[in-house]
This record gives sequence, structure tokens and C-alpha cells, in this order.
Amino acid sequence: MALYLVAFAAGVLSVLSPCILPVLPFVFARQGQPSRHGSLPLLIGMALAFAAAASLAAAAGAWAVQLSQWGRGLALLGLGVFAASLLFPGLAAWWSRPLVQIGEKLAAQHPQQRWLHSALLGVATGLIWSPCAGPVLGLLLSGAALAGPGTATSLLLLSYAAGAGLALWAALRISAGTMARLRSHWLPGERGRRAAGAAMLAAVLAVATGLDSRLLAQSGALNGLGSNGLESSLLQAAMPSAQAVEFAGNHPGAPYTSPLPVESTRPSLDGGTQWLNAEPQSIPALRGKVVLVNFWTYSCVNCLRTLPYINAWAQKYADRGLVVVGVHAPEFAFEKDRSNVEKALQQLKISYPVVQDNGFRIWRAFNNQYWPALYMVDAQGRVRHHQFGEGGYAATERALNELLREAQAPSAATAPAPNANTVPDTGGLGMAADTASLRSPELYLGYDKGGSLRLAGRPAPDKPADYQPAALRLNTWTLQGNWTLKPEFVQANNAGGRLALRFEARDANLVLGAAGSGPLRFRLTIDGQPPGIHHGSDVDAQGYGQVDATRLYQLVRQQGPVKERTVEIEFLDAGAQGYAFTFG
Repeated sequence: MALYLVAFAAGVLSVLSPCILPVLPFVFARQGQPSRHGSLPLLIGMALAFAAAASLAAAAGAWAVQLSQWGRGLALLGLGVFAASLLFPGLAAWWSRPLVQIGEKLAAQHPQQRWLHSALLGVATGLIWSPCAGPVLGLLLSGAALAGPGTATSLLLLSYAAGAGLALWAALRISAGTMARLRSHWLPGERGRRAAGAAMLAAVLAVATGLDSRLLAQSGALNGLGSNGLESSLLQAAMPSAQAVEFAGNHPGAPYTSPLPVESTRPSLDGGTQWLNAEPQSIPALRGKVVLVNFWTYSCVNCLRTLPYINAWAQKYADRGLVVVGVHAPEFAFEKDRSNVEKALQQLKISYPVVQDNGFRIWRAFNNQYWPALYMVDAQGRVRHHQFGEGGYAATERALNELLREAQAPSAATAPAPNANTVPDTGGLGMAADTASLRSPELYLGYDKGGSLRLAGRPAPDKPADYQPAALRLNTWTLQGNWTLKPEFVQANNAGGRLALRFEARDANLVLGAAGSGPLRFRLTIDGQPPGIHHGSDVDAQGYGQVDATRLYQLVRQQGPVKERTVEIEFLDAGAQGYAFTFG
């Protein structure tokens, strides 16, 4: 019984979680109607659909996960049509005309069924909300996957959804007066209907494109301080025994079962272009091992700042059964070249297996969207934990220990684990970004993605042209001399070409390559002066450096207080290619 109460309380707390934000426009769109016809059936439909989708995805096989995704797609389509209809009354009249007469007859014969429209909207909302998972929901899904389908699992998920529905209903009631005043004074009639339609359509687009996931993945502080922290406290305070009794059977003499949720049952390493450092690997062949899969690319500064931890874990936990596999997914064309990747592996001292995923087939099998991204596959071949982007190292290492302990024999599972707080050497490019002073985003130089180039005249893509610089603002760059603008990079055609940037960050890095063979020389200045103590690892104190391979070069590392700077690079030889600035 305690577990049901905790699940219900966690559902109530889910309204504090960022993952509830995408569904709010759909819920508030029905606020103006009476509760029995508007918000109440919508929330009931939402709770039932959520519980059904989560039960199916957790307790059944991979086909159920795929079916859930199809249902989610259809729900998004339906919600999109509904939102567009609020924006454009003509569209609503067009698609609903064949149904109007039927609807009028049903309404006349069964006026008590006016709630059905709201309930169906709630079902669609529940289908897009179902991927939301906090610690308590993660435990429920994990238990369902381990123990198989059952009434208890579905009731627990329904308790969670009922708690969330109750919290949303309370929020609707509390905000009813405010919303009514907003509609009457600022958003009356047509304007209010269009505003609701625009909010719903924006939410549909955010969920469909994954924008909501990306934004929430970047807001780690919000997740940490919101409902997840409260849910974790609930678990620690109320569930030390309930967890063992209800799900895992973690009692003396029984194998240890981690509470980490099952996120996917179909990870695959098949389809890579070629394997380096080892023969081809596969998830089935690695059964019994814990596999850490790292999606990365060697010119990505975020990936490079993560590598010291991955290299340390690969060495530290190898004798406990950890296998690290790097999936090299290229961002630029030069990163597809095998010799370039092999050279990077030597420079970065990577000895574990790495597969080139030039066709992004493994990337798609994991449904990945990030550089870097870490996925932990347990001894049974299931994804149990992930980390998107930099950071989260302590939590990732704790999850590694959880899965390694679970994979070991019962006698070994009781043995003390090694210190799970690895702190590797992270100097040079591996040093974590100084987020407190970071005011500059990644800037691409090729015209496919670049958008902050400032010139005295107009650019001429794909052909050599002489350029004169324009005044720089923060996070803009400019060119001087004869350059060719390409989709992925800019190329200096003559010696003396200059590339300048205005930025604010501790570190400034640039992905550089060369059109021909042999190293290319360059000289860098900061605010018109040699860098001195502010030089990066690829530049000396006088600002001299050379392009010896196509890779990421650290140009600037400011010492002391960080302030806005202008860095200018003069290429002393022709043929230099610049791809992207990154900062830290």
C-alpha cells in the first residue's frame, strides 16, 4: 500500500517537473468549459491513456514500444489539427463539415455525451505525456519490465497518473479566476481562441521535433531542484522495504537487482562503417557484460571534455566486466576519413573499441540526438541509463556500479565496490567549461549553418572572392582577404588571409584543416596584442601555431577574470580551412 501512496504523491509532484510543460497548453485549452464537460473528462482520459501506454511499453516487448510511438505520432497529428482549427476557423469548418450532421444528431439524442470530445483530447495528451519519467516512475517501469505484466503494475502507473491529474485539476481551479480575467480583458473571443491555438500548435511542434527534450536536457538545474529531488526524497524516506517486496526481491541470498529503469530493449551496434581497435562488436555477443556506449566525434569540444572520464572508467572497471564502445558519428565530412579518426584515437589515447558510424545507422538505432551521449547497456542487453551532453559524471558512475553489481554473482554482489568518484586529469581541452563566464555559443563558419558573419559587402558562396571586414559585435566573426565560402567551412586562398571573432568565454577553440599537405602556419592576436599568458595549448605566447591535422585547436585560455575579447588569426600560408568556433 505504501508504494501506491508514494506513486500517487510522485504524480502530484510531477506538475513541478519540466516534462509536464509540453502538455499544459492542451489542458488549459479546455478550462473555459464546465468541469464535467471540459477539464474533468480531459484529465481522466489523460490519466488512463498514460497508464495504458506506460504499462504496454514497460511490460511487453519491443513491438509494444514501436506501437506506442505510432500512437504518440497519431496523437500529435490529431492535436495539431485541433490547434490549427482554433487558429483558422475555415479549416475547422472544412474538415468537420461531413461530421457536423452526425454530431448534431448524437448531441440531440445523447446530450450527456458532450464530455466525449474532452476525453478524447485527454487520451491524445496522455499519449504524448507518457515518456515523462521521474525517479518514482522509473522504478515502476523498471519493476514492470523485470517482473512482467500484471495488475499491480498497471494500478501503480494509474496511481501515478491520478496524482498528476489531481494536481492539474487543482491548478486549473486555482487559476480559474485569473484565466477568466485574462480572457475578458486581454484575450476576449476570437483573440483568446487564436492564442490557445497558437500555444497548442507550438507545444505540438516542440514535442514532434524533440525541441522539448533538448531544452529540458539542457536545464539540469531545473530538473535537479524540481520534482525529481522531491521524488528521490520520497523513495529514500518511504520505500526502503516496499521496493524490495514489490519488485526486485533484493533479500539476503537473492541476486541484486538495480532499480534503474529499462529505457530500451533494442540497442544495436550493427550497421557501422568500420571498427577500429577491435573486431566488430555486437550487443548479443557482449551479453553478461555491462556496455557503456559513447556517441562522440573527435572535433567536438563537448565530447573531448567527456573523454577523460570515459577513459578512466574503461581502465578502472575493466576487471569488473565493463566494456566501453565508442560510436564515432561525424559532424563534418573530414571526420568520416578513417585515417583522421585513427590519428585522433592515438592522440587521445583511446584503446577501447570504436566504430565509425558514418551512415548514422547506430545513431538511429539508439534514437540518439546528441554529441556526446552515453548509454549504459546491462548484462541482458537493455539500455538502463543515459547521459546527454557534458556533466553528470558522478550519477553516471553510480549507475555503472549499479549495473556491474547487478551483473555479478550473488556472492560478488555483496563485495564492496571501489570508490565511485573518479576524478581524472582534465587539463587542456579536457577541462570543463567555465559556465559562469560563458557568453558565446558554438559558431559555424560554413554557410549551411553559419549566420553570424559580418562583411563590408555581400558574400559570394562557393567561389573565390575578396572580402573586407565589418565592425564586430559579440558572437560575430569576419573575414579579410581572398576566401571561398563552402557549406561546411571557409578557405583562405592566399597567404595573409585573416579571420577575426568577438567572443566572451574563458576558452576559444577553432576546428581547422588544410586544403593541401604539410603544416600551415598562423599567428594569433588578442585585442591586437600577442596572447601572452592567455594563449591556448595550440598557440605559443607570441601567438604562433600551425595546422598539422584537421582537428580542434585551442586558441585562447584566459587567465584571471574573463572579459569580452577580439581574437584575430592571420594565416601565413594559403589553404587553411576553418569549420567552427567552440568555447568553454
